[in-house]
Amino acid sequence: MTAKHKIINLMKRIKITFLNPPFLRKFSRSQRSPAVTKSGTLYYPMWLAYAAAFAEKEKYDIDFIDAPADGFETDYVINRIRDFSPGLIVIDTSTPSIYNDIKVCEGLKEVLPGVFILLVGTHVSALPGDSLRLSNSVDAVAVGEYDYTVKEIAEVLSGKRDIGSVIGIFYRKSGEIVCNKSRPLMGDLNELPFVSTIYKRFLKIKNYFNPNALYPMVTITTSRGCPFQCIFCVYPQTMMGHKLRLRSVENVVEEIEYIIRSFDGAKSIFFEDDTFTAIKKRCIEISNEILMRGIRISWTANARADLDYETMKIMKESGCRCLCVGFESGSQQLLDNIKKKVSVEKMRCFMDDAKRAGILIHGCFMVGLPGETEDTMKQTLKLAKELNPDTVQFYPVMVYPGTEAYDWYNERGLISTNDFSKWITPGGLHNTVIRTKELSSEELVRFCDYARRKFYLRPRYFLYKANQMITSPEEIKRNLKSARTFIKYLVRGSDIRKTSR
Repeated sequence: MTAKHKIINLMKRIKITFLNPPFLRKFSRSQRSPAVTKSGTLYYPMWLAYAAAFAEKEKYDIDFIDAPADGFETDYVINRIRDFSPGLIVIDTSTPSIYNDIKVCEGLKEVLPGVFILLVGTHVSALPGDSLRLSNSVDAVAVGEYDYTVKEIAEVLSGKRDIGSVIGIFYRKSGEIVCNKSRPLMGDLNELPFVSTIYKRFLKIKNYFNPNALYPMVTITTSRGCPFQCIFCVYPQTMMGHKLRLRSVENVVEEIEYIIRSFDGAKSIFFEDDTFTAIKKRCIEISNEILMRGIRISWTANARADLDYETMKIMKESGCRCLCVGFESGSQQLLDNIKKKVSVEKMRCFMDDAKRAGILIHGCFMVGLPGETEDTMKQTLKLAKELNPDTVQFYPVMVYPGTEAYDWYNERGLISTNDFSKWITPGGLHNTVIRTKELSSEELVRFCDYARRKFYLRPRYFLYKANQMITSPEEIKRNLKSARTFIKYLVRGSDIRKTSR
């Protein structure tokens, strides 16, 4: 081979496959508590898609596969990847699916022994060394945000850099695990292309559903990181950090316009920021920019229960239909224990203001928190009924490696298993692997079933929903789609199970 040919070969850009690997049908790997959900919720593989968009911006030839959404089996995925013949495969992971994800890696290595496999996601970010040790089929693990990491690994495979210079990874060298320098958080989020461009090319938007948003919807994010310190929240503690970084208002609204132009039938947008409402001034700026451009589309976001009426009023005018809010508990002591930094009284004021502004609220409530008792659980149900949001969820707290909550329960012997596959039931629903000093896993599950029925099976609630579908016909599809899967669990009780010790 001539020197000229060697240079051309080194400069050749490799192909990259981004894979949300096959597991259970409709397994929502990228949500904060990965599982098959009772409501039929399925999250977009958003962080994987952001990395794919960034790689495509860098002129790499990519393929993107969301196997759980499309129902693709392992054989189909392996054959498709073999035909594409990538040099790099980026595989998303989660705690409940990690052993399955490793098996997928092993199957890929058998067919493509020379391919480089990089694992990404919350679980491997929390346990990078342990994840590498699960199989020699895994070449490296990315810790934290991995948009630039994927690019740099591709440069290694193209002969442009040494793997020792790639920050933010654990990898093998001569049989030993090597930890490179940590990767700093991305600064300018405007460097990232629109994640929705990857959705448009590779995904079917009707596969994805969130009962908080009008269906079908498109999910994006306007920021990364969360300034709050809730002990259970997995993304800020394992990947995105607590430093809030923002896309510009103009950049966000331009993507909204792109979505409206490009996705036929999209009824809404879901802003999947950890806390969209962290900066009230910015909520107003985004809302005003939407109004100024004459954009008309429904949108939903994650929020804290400390938003004021005036901010919600302008948000509503710009299309905000619903907010997803973590109320968590009716006990102020328990809220303080999990570093929620919000008062029960503030929650009441927030709900009054939200109803006055005409914004629907999806309320999230948890039991099994540090200090939980039968009395505090009753306080939580009482608060939920008093606040009376549009929809609610009651679950025992889910704890994941890398979070303060996981460490708290683990140190006290309150986690019933170290088998991560037990974080879900055989059918994929959330499992309960924690208990408290006073309450067993079974008691926590039983209370959640009870609370769910007490909230939803009220004549007042049935009348409310019937009236909602009469006065707001756009809500019919969302309510019926959610009810079709949820009602069976409501009537017969939960499939959440206790994992025996």
